[in-house]
Amino acid sequence: MSQQQLQQLSQELQEIEEQIEALNENVEAIQQQKSETDEAIEALETLETDSTVQVPIGGGAYLRASIEDIDEVIVELGADYAAEFEQDGAIDALESKKENLDDRIDEVNSEIAELETESEELEQQAQQLQQQAMQQQMQQMGQGQQQPDE
Repeated sequence: MSQQQLQQLSQELQEIEEQIEALNENVEAIQQQKSETDEAIEALETLETDSTVQVPIGGGAYLRASIEDIDEVIVELGADYAAEFEQDGAIDALESKKENLDDRIDEVNSEIAELETESEELEQQAQQLQQQAMQQQMQQMGQGQQQPDE
């Protein structure tokens, strides 16, 4: 029975490790979004009307373009929505987006911490089961070697 319990605990531990790995990848993706948002904020703070920029068109190709008006910035809001802002409004919207990303990172890290705690508890249970199994084996071996004193 305890061997079956050990196998079940081992499977649960493996599933938790896979979940933790997926959540860590999620955090990395969110960090990447945050980094891109930082770059956009920096660009908006430094660019001016009539600046020349490289615009990606896909496939690793870029076009050189001039900014006609820095006060016409379109910012993706999420859920396939975007809005046009003036320069300062766009920076504010991006800062807000960054805060939301930070909140999401905190949430995912909390999930990871909970899973790690659960994993530690399962590992302790597995160790206890192993110790009990070893004790039972030792007792059985000891009983098999003892001869009645008569």
